[in-house]
Amino acid sequence: MFDTEVAEGKRFEFGKNWRGFLSVLNDERILQAELSLKQMLEVEDLKGKSFLDIGSGSGLFSLAARRLGARVHSLDYDPQSVACTRELKNRYFPKDNNWIIERGSVLDAEYLELLGKFDIVYSWGVLHHTGDMWKALNNVQIPIGREGALFIAIYNDEGYRSKFWTRVKQIYCSGFFGRTMVLGIFLPYFILYGFAVDVLLVRNPIRRYSDYKNNRGMSLIYDWIDWLGGYPFEVATPEEIFNFYKKNNFMLSQLKTDFSCGINQFVFRKPY
Repeated sequence: MFDTEVAEGKRFEFGKNWRGFLSVLNDERILQAELSLKQMLEVEDLKGKSFLDIGSGSGLFSLAARRLGARVHSLDYDPQSVACTRELKNRYFPKDNNWIIERGSVLDAEYLELLGKFDIVYSWGVLHHTGDMWKALNNVQIPIGREGALFIAIYNDEGYRSKFWTRVKQIYCSGFFGRTMVLGIFLPYFILYGFAVDVLLVRNPIRRYSDYKNNRGMSLIYDWIDWLGGYPFEVATPEEIFNFYKKNNFMLSQLKTDFSCGINQFVFRKPY
């Protein structure tokens, strides 16, 4: 099914991009990932907690949660993402019974029921790429335990700009020529635009790339590729996400918004 969706231009190969990211992953990036979890979840560690990573991608945040002391269960729909997560486990926690990794889909409610309950359900930048975002947003509630936390990140709705980027992503995923055209247009634009801004502000242009790891441990180049190709693609306003979970009796604990075509981050708590 996954390979068919890729071949038909319906899905970006996130795992293939994440495999490249693993080549630049180091301890400094991992520490930044840990810091981002601690800040948004308002904790110093995750000892004694269970952590479900829905859409584990590179495996970086499953690794960060495990290093913070959580018992981790990682899942992803993309087979290459599952392989990336397993590679990180083999690097840092080989033969660890407190870190389970498997292939699964957040759109499969019966599968999520079988996983049991977790203290923290984490899905950062994933649910809007499933092809059925609102179903995914509903399903992530299933494995949240009593007084558990839900940490999600969803692309902001920017109206016509979001529609423009949806079309760009469709072209990217259409095949070799579409991908080459999108990369050929937008990568030089991103580089030159950033260089021009840095020159005007009298900043070192290299630091735009070297300092980007302070953003959750990520890589600017691989994030660009993820952005250009990331399809399926859906968006929502912060208000829509807040109201969706409010009616299901969740309380908003943390909110970090980005009113460009960026990501809005939410931590919801289940009071009982």
